Amino acid sequence: MTDRQLSGPADLWASIDELWTWLDAHRAHGGEQGLLLRMLKLSEEVGEVAQAVIGATGQNPRKGVTHTWDDVQGELCDVVITALVALRTLTPRPGEVFGEHLARVLARSSAGGPAGEPER
Repeated sequence: MTDRQLSGPADLWASIDELWTWLDAHRAHGGEQGLLLRMLKLSEEVGEVAQAVIGATGQNPRKGVTHTWDDVQGELCDVVITALVALRTLTPRPGEVFGEHLARVLARSSAGGPAGEPER
């Protein structure tokens, strides 16, 4: 992996592909089990967002304030990265799939329709 700043969407998807390639080469489980574990990783990352929010607000009186809102931002970034890698795991064209889906969501929101559950 390299230490670099991304300058655009192409860099984003190239970086996601690089992470996917690295993770795929170092996976402990393959096949359907590996696929399911890759998807479950997303739940783990979302849990870390919750932990950071609870820590940033001092919600747990036993622990007090243990995180900052910068920590929450970092955990949210981990969720996004993990979701994009999971998408790359399901398709070799994640940018196209994501772009098409985003366009549908934007069309629904601009049409004044409900912004709730995505259509299937």
